Amino acid sequence: MKAVINVSLKNGVLDPQGKAVEHALGSLGFKNVSGVRIGKQIVLDINAATKDEARAELTKMCEELLANTVIEDYEINLCDYESKK
Repeated sequence: MKAVINVSLKNGVLDPQGKAVEHALGSLGFKNVSGVRIGKQIVLDINAATKDEARAELTKMCEELLANTVIEDYEINLCDYESKK
């Protein structure tokens, strides 16, 4: 099973990297852009019997390592896929 975890700063937490990108986009002529927030995406394969089991293990990973839950939120997305060789 493939998991995609999106980690982003919580609302209200300053995002200096997002502000820098927003400013740079404006400098390049992209004037209709605002509210830029920078996050990270983690993609991994997880071997679990069920989606519930996978989600529980992924939640534990996020809580313990992948996200700083004091300042970051995370979203877990699971999808089944077949490996192509």
